[in-house]
Amino acid sequence: MQDEYRTVAHAGVHEIEINRSRFLCALAPAATEQEAQDFIASVRKEHADATHNCWAYVIGADASVQKASDDGEPGGTAGVPMLQMLLRREMRYVVAVVTRYYGGVKLGAGGLIRAYGGAVGETLDTLGTLTRRRFRLATVTVDHQRAGKVQNDLRATGRTVRDVRYGEAVTIEIGLPDADVDAFRAWLADATAGTAGFDLGGEAYGDA
Repeated sequence: MQDEYRTVAHAGVHEIEINRSRFLCALAPAATEQEAQDFIASVRKEHADATHNCWAYVIGADASVQKASDDGEPGGTAGVPMLQMLLRREMRYVVAVVTRYYGGVKLGAGGLIRAYGGAVGETLDTLGTLTRRRFRLATVTVDHQRAGKVQNDLRATGRTVRDVRYGEAVTIEIGLPDADVDAFRAWLADATAGTAGFDLGGEAYGDA
């Protein structure tokens, strides 16, 4: 698994104009290929009268799924430069659709490549990106007496507390970088006089 990846902070649209052609780039996070395709379909529907709706998406922290479409533009002048821009910026779990309204001036192959790739790059700059980092899920089980202090200490040291459940004991779910697991285990034993339970779970990604 990748240690971290970047994705778009939120969905949004940014427009540029080149030689009277309007290029509207819509970007959105997409957890699955189906989500990416649904987003493309919704943009196509919204801009059904556009000259082209070209798209590209990258799914997977390791970019295992990469697809692109020129939607009628000359081969390799739209979808591929869009995809290359996403990969160059190390973007993952993201879908881009660039809608073109033709303005009457031909841009040529080089002009199209710059326009489509540039629209994606500008939109990434406008919307902003965030880094998501891989971590281990872990569960801390502690008695009620110590739970408050443990939670405060976790937050004070910047640990991600994901969930707290109260039963006979208090169960606190946290996220830990792999490298911190041993040090955390030692800290927890020290902080609770060895009374706390600690279980490691699977891996996930969270905001860095």
